[in-house]
Amino acid sequence: MDKTCIIIGGGYTGLSAAFELVRAGIKPIVFEADSQLGGLAGSFDVGGVELEKFYHHWFTSDTHISDLVADLGETDRIVYRPTNTGMYFANRVFRLSTPLDLLKFSPLSFFDRIRMGKVALVARRIKDWKPLEDITAEAWLRKVCGNRVYDAVWGPMLAGKFGPFADKISAVWMWNKFKLRGGSRGKGGAENLAYYRGGFAALSQKLAERVVELGGEVHTSTPVQEIVVRDKRVVGVRTADGVVEADAVIATPALPLIDRLVGSELTEAEQKKIRSIEYLANVCLVLRLNRSLSGTYWLNVADPEFPYVGVIEHTNFEPVEAYNGQHIVYLSKYLPESSELFRMTDDEALDFSIPHLQRMFPEFSRDWIVAHNVWKARYSQPIVTLRYSEAIPASETSVDGLYIETMAQVYPEDRGTNYAVRNGRRIGREVAAKLKQGSGVAASRA
Repeated sequence: MDKTCIIIGGGYTGLSAAFELVRAGIKPIVFEADSQLGGLAGSFDVGGVELEKFYHHWFTSDTHISDLVADLGETDRIVYRPTNTGMYFANRVFRLSTPLDLLKFSPLSFFDRIRMGKVALVARRIKDWKPLEDITAEAWLRKVCGNRVYDAVWGPMLAGKFGPFADKISAVWMWNKFKLRGGSRGKGGAENLAYYRGGFAALSQKLAERVVELGGEVHTSTPVQEIVVRDKRVVGVRTADGVVEADAVIATPALPLIDRLVGSELTEAEQKKIRSIEYLANVCLVLRLNRSLSGTYWLNVADPEFPYVGVIEHTNFEPVEAYNGQHIVYLSKYLPESSELFRMTDDEALDFSIPHLQRMFPEFSRDWIVAHNVWKARYSQPIVTLRYSEAIPASETSVDGLYIETMAQVYPEDRGTNYAVRNGRRIGREVAAKLKQGSGVAASRA
């Protein structure tokens, strides 16, 4: 291997790019700042078992990730299971897993229940999403479902997800959510989801091992301090150990982090795009309980008084036996970095959350909790605003040999491991082709 490409970030985008590069005969060197691989799909130890810090699953329509697993020879480790979904509304939990459940959703009139279900059908029929770029999610949902449905259900959920940005979110983001979930439903309307046996950490580790086996390098606990550029040409990166030279660099962290590493070397137009995209942070409280909280896997919350947008009982999806009999519950909240909840300690967040949980589940008691963890991600959700396609920076940069591929660029899809793999493999193939041609000219965005 006479050509080298450095990849900043050991999440699924970076590792997938490394996989494509090394298979093409280009040596990848991955630098990950964290002690673990996987990015937002990273994990932590729960009694000898690895568990995701932030809840994860795949939809059955997520073919990019399943294709990668097949290329690794690990298809037998993918498990598919039916799941159930519910909604917390007006101090009650309603099951909403099938069309029949929706017809029984008593807080809305029968006609409004029909309109609420109509949006999924409308979304699946839309093939060209570009006309939605000029419409907010609110305007689109009010048109399709009506004001009563929006004010009762979708409005509170959008507010819970995006907070101060709720009225700015593009209809494209909402359309994609309905399309994805609709594509994972079986003949009876129930949703089926997929998981990698052993967790997402096991998959990222397997991917890293394959990259190393084929001749690449993967380094954790190695933050990149600077992308080194000379005469508008990338020459490598600087770490605590000095400058590591390379023929190309692929940067995969959040755009504000890339801006700090190389911003002044880019054109004003590129810097403007990179800095125009805002992000929400995420707080995820993970509870390990000695009994089940509910019978629902994914509980959406349409209640502005409840501090979390979702309650996900992971062990209603992955068997409780996988976690030594402990029941795993995630409470997730997207919020600005300045929010009080984001600044709380783990114990403060737990104390704050318990009364809210007891309001939702009156039988819940603090002595159910075996252990708890709070995980935070500063750059968790890009804010998808109107005409977002015009705001996305291209993978190609004006710095020869420097490529940018981040979760903010998977549009019109939303972030997720499936699209991280898709974009990572694509940019890996493109960079490999350029380097084998002997050119440092950056790949154009597909």
